[in-house]
Amino acid sequence: MTASEFNYHLVSLEKGLKSYAYKLTSNPNDASDLTQETYLRALIYKDQFESNTNLKSWIFTIMKNTFINNYRRSLRENTAFDNTKDLYYLNHSKVSVVATPDSYVSESEIMKHIDHLEDDLRIPFKMHLEGYKYQEIADQMDINIGTVKSRIFTGRQLLMKVLSRS
Repeated sequence: MTASEFNYHLVSLEKGLKSYAYKLTSNPNDASDLTQETYLRALIYKDQFESNTNLKSWIFTIMKNTFINNYRRSLRENTAFDNTKDLYYLNHSKVSVVATPDSYVSESEIMKHIDHLEDDLRIPFKMHLEGYKYQEIADQMDINIGTVKSRIFTGRQLLMKVLSRS
């Protein structure tokens, strides 16, 4: 297949590619970007296309693989790993949340209820809120890590019960 034939067949698939890209992304802008990236990859790797095979399936496979790779890349970019002994990871988005006046009221009410917890529940719960790890809380309070987890869980359950009534 000559270069001009390849390009002609590639352009003839545009409508189907855009439709498939929109089906994958559910966003017109992302679909357009995916279509462009697919065209780019097809042109870069056109030497790898075998002449007597189905061009349409080859192009759609490139699009599907590009979408999957982009999706996996975005997941990796939004995941931070904590290399502590506990080996847990945190997923966080890069979107910043702007606090509204309502959220300050809610936070102050929640903190008021936390302050009314018994000391053995309140102290580990507040330390956990401040970012201390379970083991750090256990070491500082000189108690078992299981006890720390239990107290934080119990405190959370009590708060949910109290706040659901409010």
